[in-house]
Amino acid sequence: MAGALTVRFRVDFGNRCSVGIGKIELLEGIARTGSLSQAAREMRMSYRRAWLLLEDLNLSFDRPVARASVGGRGGGGVVLTSFGSGLVAGYRRLEASLRPLADACMENAGRHIKVGNPKRTIRSASIRRNSPARAR
Repeated sequence: MAGALTVRFRVDFGNRCSVGIGKIELLEGIARTGSLSQAAREMRMSYRRAWLLLEDLNLSFDRPVARASVGGRGGGGVVLTSFGSGLVAGYRRLEASLRPLADACMENAGRHIKVGNPKRTIRSASIRRNSPARAR
C-alpha cells in the first residue's frame, strides 16, 4: 500500500455510551501520568473537556474507569481502575484485529493513492435561494 492505513472507530454500547480513540487516549494519558490535567495538556485539550469525558465514562458504566484522590502533601491524582485498564486493553485489542482486515479490504484502493498529493480540503459551494419576495 502507498501509505500506512489508519483505522479509526468508535464502539457504541447501545445508545447509552460510546468509546472512541479520544477517550481511550485520555485514559492512557491518565494511566501514564497519574494526572487528569497532565493527560489533558498532552492531548491539547482543556481540563474541563477532559473532566467531562472522564465523568461521562464513569457515569456510563456500573463501575468507575478511574478514581480521583484528593490533593494533599503529594497532591491529588487520578488512577485507572482495573475495569478502566480492561476497557483500554479491549479497545486496543479490537483495533489491532481490525488493522489487518482493513489492509486486506482496502488493498486495491490503497494502490491508487496519488503519491506526493497532500490531503486537500474541498470548499463547499454556497447555494443561493430566492426569497419568496424575489420569486414572483
